[in-house]
Amino acid sequence: MLKVLGRANSVNVQKVLWAGDELGIPVAREDLGGSFGGLNSVEYLRMNPNGLVPTICDGSVVVWESNAIVRYLAAKYGEGSLWLADAAERAQSDKWMDWQLTTYWPEVRTIFIQLVRTSEDARNPRLIEDARLEAIEAARTLDAALANSEFLAGRHLTMGDIAVGVVAYRFFALKIERPALPHLEAWYRRLSERPPFRRHVMLPLS
Repeated sequence: MLKVLGRANSVNVQKVLWAGDELGIPVAREDLGGSFGGLNSVEYLRMNPNGLVPTICDGSVVVWESNAIVRYLAAKYGEGSLWLADAAERAQSDKWMDWQLTTYWPEVRTIFIQLVRTSEDARNPRLIEDARLEAIEAARTLDAALANSEFLAGRHLTMGDIAVGVVAYRFFALKIERPALPHLEAWYRRLSERPPFRRHVMLPLS
């Protein structure tokens, strides 16, 4: 059984839980991080020196960093589904995982922290607006990429959709003004129809 260390409301833990569910992997999750603490323990830091979540234990194999974990699970358990066998096709999925980290999530995360984790009187409206505009530009990139494709690498869900999908949930769930993005919205509806996405990602923001 795969052991996942990390709280269920973490965006990065949700990637791992969603991927595991899509692949049919039995998972045992342990609450760590946030209000649960435990990240500074000697035992945990021995596994993950960054002191962040998630970390997985798959038998004797320990992996940390959420996108690395999703890649590992996809490669080991999901060849032909989340992990495309052809290297060129797989790169079309893989590139979105890096893009999610460098371009989309930093802006959505700023909005999330300000609107969900910051008291109203302490919020920075300029910061929120700047991040909103940048997040919309990133979303337009996604919208264009999905104009002729059901998922980010073609006709089927792959690991790239998982990395980007957890951010897209927050982008659509946050109370911000957004333009019409028909291709992105259609892709998001397809994700929302998947039981693993609903179970692990579509949770109240906290």
